[in-house]
Amino acid sequence: MRERTGASDEIPAALIPALEAGGSLACVRSLGRRGVPTVLLSHRGDEPVLESKHATETVTVPDPQTAYREYRDAVLDVAAREDVVTFLPLRDIDVHLLADARDALDDHLSLPVADPETLRTASDRVRLFAAADEAGVAGPETALLDEWNDWSGRTVVKPRHGVFVADGRADYRAKPEFFDGERPDVDRLVETMGHVPVVQSYVPAGPEQGFFALCDHGEPVATFQHHRVRSYSYSGGASVYRESAEDADLASAGLAVLEQLDWHGPAMVEFRRDERDGTPQLLEVNPRFWGSLALAVHAGVDFPWLYYQLARGRSPDLVESYRVGVGSHVLTGELSYLYSVATDDHAHQEPPWLPGEVARVARSLATDRNFDVLSRRDPRPFVATAVRLLASQ
Repeated sequence: MRERTGASDEIPAALIPALEAGGSLACVRSLGRRGVPTVLLSHRGDEPVLESKHATETVTVPDPQTAYREYRDAVLDVAAREDVVTFLPLRDIDVHLLADARDALDDHLSLPVADPETLRTASDRVRLFAAADEAGVAGPETALLDEWNDWSGRTVVKPRHGVFVADGRADYRAKPEFFDGERPDVDRLVETMGHVPVVQSYVPAGPEQGFFALCDHGEPVATFQHHRVRSYSYSGGASVYRESAEDADLASAGLAVLEQLDWHGPAMVEFRRDERDGTPQLLEVNPRFWGSLALAVHAGVDFPWLYYQLARGRSPDLVESYRVGVGSHVLTGELSYLYSVATDDHAHQEPPWLPGEVARVARSLATDRNFDVLSRRDPRPFVATAVRLLASQ
């Protein structure tokens, strides 16, 4: 890793968690291109984003998942610097930090993010889907496990919250479990997840779509949509190829949820189209920036820069439209997707035909040459990613 110079004394810096996910790199590149110093918070020291030519400074912090209190204290120390103006939340633990230490952070930073109570609602599936119902937005039937009585249909059991912090550790809990007409072992699920999880009616597989927004106290500054084409696994998960889109029903539902919450700051509202009637069904609200952030920037909505402008107390640039049909790839993720098609066996979904998927991936790589990581102008993060991938084999 190259040495970094300190942040500029003239333009205040932004704190950005150094993550492997592409959203971290999108923030660094967006702000760096405009001369904004970027202070990266790294607990490993080898994250590929650190190799970006736009990374100004690296600060070593504890791993927030295993040493949350120490991580929080380290962030507060950096936030107290006079040359730092804001913090860009990129993962659930950052959102927890903003809610947990908001008063202390507000003494030093300008944070265009939702207030702690709203953040708690967004991260609590019981409260979130109750709010969505009040807003008239469709979503799966949701209840606590000990309150669910009808096991005759297909259901999914999920953690109630995205992340818990207990005993100084961040716990992301267990993965969702699916059931088809049978009553599960309730005691086992509570023990596995460490709390009483939620049960939701299963939404039949359909296109997964994202509605993204940056709001200024309830008013949308900019919005964006994409539809997921491929994920790391053919059964779902984080996207590896997606395309910008524009859908009036999705925009109406996404804005209704955020208006109900009186949202401030960035948000990703995830939906799945119900294959039975085409209705967008709410899946979750992520109160932070998202891993596929690079696609929005490629399509013309530079969310990190708009966020930084809000943090500086300035009117963000007007974004009247964006380019629809723009795609962006995670190149290593495309390989993971094809490997999943070839080898995975999921009970609720048949794999697609492998030769057809190979052709689809090759075709989109030839026609849509936008990438989350790969960049001719800033190549070192991709090189670092490739080296790490080869070393892990």
